[in-house]
Amino acid sequence: MVSQTESQLPLHLSISEKLRMQIFEGHYAPGEQLPSEHQLMSQFAVSRITARRAIANLVHQGLVNAQRGRGVFVNEQQKITRSLSNPLIFFDEDSKRQGVQSSVKNVSFDLVDVPDAVRQTLRLDASVGKIYCQRKIILAHQHPVAIDVTYLPQNWAEDLKADLQANLLYPTLEHHGISVERVETVIECTHATQETVELLDIPLGSPLLVNRYTTYSTGEEPILCGETLSRGDRLSYSVVMLKQASTTPSRKISQTSDSQGSASALELESAF
Repeated sequence: MVSQTESQLPLHLSISEKLRMQIFEGHYAPGEQLPSEHQLMSQFAVSRITARRAIANLVHQGLVNAQRGRGVFVNEQQKITRSLSNPLIFFDEDSKRQGVQSSVKNVSFDLVDVPDAVRQTLRLDASVGKIYCQRKIILAHQHPVAIDVTYLPQNWAEDLKADLQANLLYPTLEHHGISVERVETVIECTHATQETVELLDIPLGSPLLVNRYTTYSTGEEPILCGETLSRGDRLSYSVVMLKQASTTPSRKISQTSDSQGSASALELESAF
């Protein structure tokens, strides 16, 4: 049965969303076969074309694969972990270590009026009226996992336009001798809008992680800024937090603490 919320969507999207949730909840395990077109037609009282479009939605999202003459089978759901402990380790390196082939698809690369927030972040002079805005899709195994929107000052990005549209950002900068010394990031959450739905093949309102970043070169000069909106079901972020050096002697935790709770509190103080 399709819920009231799902019934507000076109039938094929309602069915594929129900199947998608069943996959994530473990109802269908990796390698398991989904119901056939005829079974979906009977279960949801829909036409063959609607059942076929529902399956096609899942294929486009990379959740299942259709094998001619055999049926539709659930893919292994691999989530990429992006390390923020050292953001200068490039995304393609991070992905490769996890056995994932990453690539980019350029959506647009346009000169736009400088937004006020970007002007302030990049410390641009009032005389600078235009800036390049690049929008691209980041793919893992040819399936979209994130949308990246980057603002690039025209004075240096003009000569790199072709490479920036074909390759990942930081490896391109490194290749052209532009030193990246530091990246500041802020992680937030949002929900998919109609635009991101179309680019990431996800239902409207799906949870997204937002990584807002500012990149600095030598001399603490900000050279670009932007944000990456990533699918919460395909990409996660990790960070390692280290205690700063201190002249205060560390307190050793006794094995005979008053309670498990007090010991845990001391461990947290020591760790952070």
